[in-house]
Amino acid sequence: MSSSITHHPDQHLVPDLERVIGRLFLPSSEPPHVHRAQDLVRRVLALDDAQVAALLPTVLDGFSAHHPDLPGLLKANASVTAPAGVELSEARQLVLGAAFTCEYVLEGAALCNPSVVPHPDQSGLQPGELRVAVSLRAIGEGHISALEFISAVVTADSWRFSPRREVPVSGQVGSAAMHVTLLSALASKGKELDELTKNLLVNLPDQVEGHDIERALDEIHPDLLLHPEAHLTVAELRRWARAAYTVTFDPGSLLHQRVLLPAAEDESQGVEDARFVRFTHDDGSVDYRATYTAYDGAHIGNRLIISPDLRTFTSTPLSGPGAKNKGMALFPRKVGGQFMALSRADGMTIGVTTANHSYVWKDPVNVEGPSSPWQILQVGNASPPLETRHGWLVVTHGVGLMRTYSLGAILLDLEDPTRVLAKLERPLLPPQVHGGYVPNVVFSCGAIIQGGRLFIPYGIGDSQISVASLDLEELVGDMTRR
Repeated sequence: MSSSITHHPDQHLVPDLERVIGRLFLPSSEPPHVHRAQDLVRRVLALDDAQVAALLPTVLDGFSAHHPDLPGLLKANASVTAPAGVELSEARQLVLGAAFTCEYVLEGAALCNPSVVPHPDQSGLQPGELRVAVSLRAIGEGHISALEFISAVVTADSWRFSPRREVPVSGQVGSAAMHVTLLSALASKGKELDELTKNLLVNLPDQVEGHDIERALDEIHPDLLLHPEAHLTVAELRRWARAAYTVTFDPGSLLHQRVLLPAAEDESQGVEDARFVRFTHDDGSVDYRATYTAYDGAHIGNRLIISPDLRTFTSTPLSGPGAKNKGMALFPRKVGGQFMALSRADGMTIGVTTANHSYVWKDPVNVEGPSSPWQILQVGNASPPLETRHGWLVVTHGVGLMRTYSLGAILLDLEDPTRVLAKLERPLLPPQVHGGYVPNVVFSCGAIIQGGRLFIPYGIGDSQISVASLDLEELVGDMTRR
């Protein structure tokens, strides 16, 4: 390959163990029927006022530096377990909250899989500079993943990460409505709906929230609830009706402070591998969108984030055959009047899938499968499609022998992205032997073009993030035409 890759060794990120979030901590129940949380509440309430007064400074002095509003965090967690009807002093509320709070180190295990889009704020830059927003997958205790951000400034020949000085913050989680068509698709799982589900769906509005399920239950024929599996059907509909949510951050927070933690049942063990695009609608308006993998400890699914400003986020589960498995990546605009996305529904092949309303995705058309030795196990995208005059450029990943991950590239037709125009036959970026959290892996979830160069932030062994760049025209010239 003749194109020359430039590495930016002075621009890299390693896990920062000072990036800490305070989370609700509930001790597990122990058999037979020992409720440790209730016992803990009783022990805190049994402390005398002098003991409470002595404990409080230890908590506030020792942990306030990590949390912008530690008293507010402790009071919120205390409200989850405080017994009803019992009046607690403010000091005792704070001590009770501290008993049910733990610190979670966001990057305690790994930092990896960056994605990149133009930043909403382009003020204060010099000519030729572009500010970008980079999403990061942070993995902490229990292998639970969260989504973080950092800013960078890019020119035609440089990349500069901005510092992450301020403490991270979590947002305010709220409910969001889900279109009834999506709820139906999630409930059916590709099969014919049973009579109970059909009747419930008929009684729901176009935009469904959790309380709408309860109203619909009051309006259906009661005999439908007598089926032995009716309770399972109702529980499943209730679960999905609550699955969409919003997260809103304080307007004064900075992008690198904002953390998206798991906030729905289907993602309880991880918000993984977000691939962001700046999406342009038919009328010229824009928003920020990302597909990501939701993991509950046993199952995976795809979700969609939509944000107008990277401060307020709405997350919704996706459905349909094109949304199976991992690794969806949206096109940054409609193509042929349809939403489009890259898919890896079969687990090893890049496909192109379409949707009318961006949440129920059709059977994908496979476009690139395992072929070359360096990608003999599987191939998938390592970035959403980037629009160029040559076609849609997609950074890919390939898995080879000994589970080594490399980066590659393909070029898709602008009008018909199911047509592969060209492919890079050799790895664009081969694996780097590195101990890391996951060895022998280079991986990315996004790239950006600035000043005629392709910039790729990428993870190395899931233990650090680096940046590589190369001339776009040289890269396209090195591809083999199909």
